[in-house]
Parts: sequence; C-alpha cells; structure tokens
Amino acid sequence: MTTKIYFASILHFSQKTQQPKDDFSYFKDGALVTRNGKIEAVGDAKSLSEQYVEAIPADYRGQLIVPGFIDSHLHFPQTEMLASYGEQLLDWLDNYTFPTEKKFADPEYAAKIADVFLRQLYRHGTTSAMVYSSVHQCSADALFSAAQKNNMLLIAGKVCMDRHCPTWLQDTPEIAQKESAELIERWHGKDRLHYAITPRFAPTSSREQLHALGELAQQYPDVYIQSHLNENLNEIEWVNSLFPDYNGYLDVYDKFNMLRPKSMFGHCIHMQEHEWQRMADSGASIAFCPTSNLFLGSGLFDLVTAEKYNIPVALATDVGAGTTFSMLRTLGEAYKVGQLRGEQLQPLHGLYLMTQGAAVAQDLDDQIGNLNPGTDADFVIIDPHFDELTRLRCEEQSEIKEIIFALSMLADDRAITATYIAGEPVYQANA
Repeated sequence: MTTKIYFASILHFSQKTQQPKDDFSYFKDGALVTRNGKIEAVGDAKSLSEQYVEAIPADYRGQLIVPGFIDSHLHFPQTEMLASYGEQLLDWLDNYTFPTEKKFADPEYAAKIADVFLRQLYRHGTTSAMVYSSVHQCSADALFSAAQKNNMLLIAGKVCMDRHCPTWLQDTPEIAQKESAELIERWHGKDRLHYAITPRFAPTSSREQLHALGELAQQYPDVYIQSHLNENLNEIEWVNSLFPDYNGYLDVYDKFNMLRPKSMFGHCIHMQEHEWQRMADSGASIAFCPTSNLFLGSGLFDLVTAEKYNIPVALATDVGAGTTFSMLRTLGEAYKVGQLRGEQLQPLHGLYLMTQGAAVAQDLDDQIGNLNPGTDADFVIIDPHFDELTRLRCEEQSEIKEIIFALSMLADDRAITATYIAGEPVYQANA
C-alpha cells in the first residue's frame, strides 16, 4: 500500500456544525497522510512524520491544504458561453443558453466540452460538483465518462424540458423518464458517480413530465434531484400563471414528489415564509449562486434566514450565468451579497459552505468535504503568495481567516498549486 505525507498548513471542518466559524481544525505546521486514495491521518507535522516514517513525502510548507472544493450547481454545456453580455434570466436563456445547448446533440462535441469543463474545475480546485447537462442523453454520458476517468465524485443529470423552449431542445414526458432511468441504471452508484433527476425548472416541464419525473424519483429514492427555484421575479410570476392551483413555486416540486433529502434547489432568492418552513421540513438543500445572481440581476440570497430554518446551504458558481469557475472568487461575491443585505459572511463560514457544508447538503460528508481519516483523499493545495500582491497581503503572521478572506477577493486559478482526487493529482500548476 502506497502511503504519502504532505507537509503544509492544513485547514478543515471536522464536524457537522451550524457555527463553522468557531468549529474548525487548523495546523499551521501540519501534515496530511494518504493511503490508497483515502485520508489516513491529519495533524501536527512532527508527530505524523515520526509515526509514518515509511511515507513518501511532499513538502508544501508555506502553502495551505484544504478539502477539495464542492460546486453544487452549474451547467457544463454553458462553459463556452460564460460572460455573455446582457439580459436577465428568461431572455438570457432564449438568446444564449438554448442555442448553445443545441450543439450537445453531437456526442463528439459533448465529449470535447466535458473535458474542457472538468479541466477548468480542477485548475480552480474543485474536486466534486453537482452538474446539469443538456437535454441530450449523450451529453450526460459524455460528462459521466470523463469524470469516471479521474475517479471523480460527480452528481449530474440530463436536463428534462418538454415545453416553453425551442422544439429542437424538447423531449417528452415519456422520453425524459425513459432516458433518465437508463442513465440512472448506467451511472448511479458506479465508482463515485451519482445521478440527479433534473427538470430544468418548472416552466419548461408540463405537468405530465413533472408527474413522470416524480414517479422516477419514487422508483429510485436514493438518487438526487436538482432544479431551479425562486430565482427571478418574472420567472415566479410565470410559474404562478402556469400553476395557478399551487401554493407557490416550491409547491409545484412538492406536489410532484421532488422535494426531499438529496434535493438541491438553485437560487431560492425570493422565498415566501411558508416555503422556508416547507423546505426545512423536507430536508432539501439550497445552492447559493452569488456571481450568477448578481450577473443576471436576480437578487440577493438571504443566507441568514436559510440558516435560521436550519436548511443546508452550499455555495455554487452556476457557470455559465455565473462568471467564474473559481469557488474562492465565488466566496468573495457571496461576501458582497451579504454586505448589500447588511450582513457579514465570515471567511471561514464561507469556506465551510464550499467544503463540509456542501457535503452535508449532499449527504456526503462521510466521503468528501473534510479531511477526516477514512474519507476520500480529495484535497487542494493553495499558494497564498502566488503573486507580488498576495505575498504582500498574506504575510507570514496573518491569521488563517485573514488569508482565506484575502484569497476570496484576490485569488484565481494561479492560487491553486495542485488538485488531488482520490489521492491522485488531476491538476498541477507546474506540470
């Protein structure tokens, strides 16, 4: 068995907690030991080096090891349209998203972009993600296949939509159920892969399709469910006009059996009081997508209320309405959203939302999101001094929370020295 020991400063959250800013483990002179793709030990460098004298060493002193970042909501077919100018949500879908996603009917094209997409995740320190493909079954196959090659923990699903989008992007209730079931059988639970039943959002699925997907959710109770919820005021008005006999947007998913643990809803900006409570009771989770919400002018997510209701929240990029693959930069934007709401997001709290907190939201904290012994060796090595400015800002005596905050404002892919998945490097800056 191959044992490796990595010397660096080490930071992670070892417990489920609602007070992450106060509940973390930090070893300034630390070591991380891995064996056969798992975390073997984490702690003080001196004691672990004496305990694991046979381990192959890697010296990253002066740098920082954290758990691999988890991106809980993004669209891989939108990789090439990131930073497309203008529009709010509904026009943006019509003018940019749908024409781009049409290309993914071609399996070779889907495979090409899947590789680009995953390389971008890795170079920004993201080791796990919850992803939307296009409506085409082959696009989901391409993404799962590419992730499997690196033993990545990936949750993904074929988008389902049978109305209010171009005819060349529509499926049907029968096709959506059949192709999603085939993908579940082919990929869910294979290696580290998981499937998510994925209606794009309520307006693009007929009641017949939502019923078919709800049946599928009942047939496969351990799969994930992902969709969008209460993102844009015009969108909400549209949902209410399409489903006038339902008690709001969330109730649509609820009535079709898609509100439960392992359900992840993106955005949730304009929530009614009864929706907060129902979501809390259901065990569902929220993906907070600050760069997308700001870019599309959708609104400011209420993290404080979500946590008051004990709803698990995970940070997410929402590429391509989101403007960066960097979870560190996304954390910086989440801080700004809090400032605009008159609330302060503490740096370590923010880091929690993209590591352990995200894993809790996905019911995967026994596998990822932390550096606890026995979990998968998904981790990132960060250089807080990657350029002249960060060397000046993150001086040696800086507290760890100050370093994380500075990186959330200044970092990009240059801050990532290496990204490891299941103990193997998938990205190395100098390779």
